[in-house]
Amino acid sequence: MRTVELTDHIHTRWSSRIKSYSELIKLRLSAFVTLSAAFGYILGDRGVNFGWAGFVGLVLGGFLISGASCAANEIMERDLDKLMKRTQNRPLPLQTISVKEAYWFTSIVAIIGVMLLWVFTNPLTTGLGVLSMILYAFVYTPMKRVGPIAVFVGAIPGALPPLLGWTAATGTITYEALIIFGIQFIWQFPHFWAIAWVSDEDYKAAGFKLLPSGGAKDLNTAIQIMIYTLFLLPLGLLPSYFGLTGMTSGIVATVCGVLFLAQTFSLMRDCSRKSALKIMFGSFLYLPIVQIAYLLDKLP
Repeated sequence: MRTVELTDHIHTRWSSRIKSYSELIKLRLSAFVTLSAAFGYILGDRGVNFGWAGFVGLVLGGFLISGASCAANEIMERDLDKLMKRTQNRPLPLQTISVKEAYWFTSIVAIIGVMLLWVFTNPLTTGLGVLSMILYAFVYTPMKRVGPIAVFVGAIPGALPPLLGWTAATGTITYEALIIFGIQFIWQFPHFWAIAWVSDEDYKAAGFKLLPSGGAKDLNTAIQIMIYTLFLLPLGLLPSYFGLTGMTSGIVATVCGVLFLAQTFSLMRDCSRKSALKIMFGSFLYLPIVQIAYLLDKLP
């Protein structure tokens, strides 16, 4: 009986530890980032035989670098996370993981991630991966309390994953790579601002200043969200225009862009949290649907 209780205790403890570490690296966000990198690699790979070694190295290395960036972000914001309802149950505020332990874990994960990119991809991809980590953890994170410029800064590492995928497959930065970077870069403005609108009270409690136009949830901010969403319509057509993909994906991107844009008009009309939530969820759907359409349209 005591053996069973001991086994259950060990299992519970390990389950709790695994959950804490997965929250530290923001597992879902890191997985989303990794999928964007995989998208860039598949789109850029044009060899007769698919480069599986580079692909696996990119996926694993990219996931670890993203996880290390998120963990560093949580270490730096651990005191601020205590002030927000959406983050107060993270492992560092709850002290389920010590700060020292988090430092060691983050360092090891980052080093392994960089080594995987170095061994299985190329120096350009590795350099971009390190740049992404530095910008997210050490530039974007502290700037969140400075002003909306943080969204611009954060959009750069946020848009680098598909570019990393492309460079891992090709070894170069081409205009096609800049196109897929640009789409993800612009997408992040309505995405981030919708999240900032929904989480405005929490963000203000921590001193975060991410909304544009003076940080107000008003028509001016809603118009800014609409304008950046509008930019996605011509950008979404560029892969088809330059022959990177076919016209089918261009149509899909346009339809998704129009639906995404329509949600911003609701926000301009009522400036409500409900409308901002729709934009937030719409942004989560837009990017993967469009990226999948590009990949399917590339297939022979």
